[in-house]
Amino acid sequence: MSALQKGFRVHTIPATMPVNDKRREAAEESRNTIIIIVAIGAAIVVGLFVLLLLRSASERPGEEPTLQGAIRPGSPQWDQYIQNIKSDEPEAEEAKRALGDIVMSLHTTVRNLTGKTLDGLEIKAAVVDHQGKSVKERTVIVVPTRQPELAPNKTMNVQVMLEGMHDTDDRANIKIEVTGFKIKE
Repeated sequence: MSALQKGFRVHTIPATMPVNDKRREAAEESRNTIIIIVAIGAAIVVGLFVLLLLRSASERPGEEPTLQGAIRPGSPQWDQYIQNIKSDEPEAEEAKRALGDIVMSLHTTVRNLTGKTLDGLEIKAAVVDHQGKSVKERTVIVVPTRQPELAPNKTMNVQVMLEGMHDTDDRANIKIEVTGFKIKE
């Protein structure tokens, strides 16, 4: 080799480009992994929230409300007035919710023919099976909760929602009955 060739060096560009590409690729992969983990975590949190809502909607804790100081079956005033508190034959609509259960809306018209003002009225609505046993029932206070009182010879529309039933439940009939009332003195 000649002296000229010995002194001539060819400088090469260091191979840093592929290393930078690898770093970028690793950073992007790391970002994608974090996004996937956050998305899965969010889906789990939302799923648990929906599950809690379903449970709380189908299981109502505590006792049904009762009308304090009401006239109830067995008292002398019950027999005197109950025959004059009439309700029409109940009707119902049912709907299947996206949650998988069935909701039924039972409604009737209550008539006060007692000659006195009712300032308390408690109603029990039920869906019963072929043996007459309750599939789902609910007691509600309609006076004074929904309206302050029910005057003599007046009517009131009553609607009660029953939720949490399933296709497999034996839903043969519906009932709405007065379970207690108070008379304004």
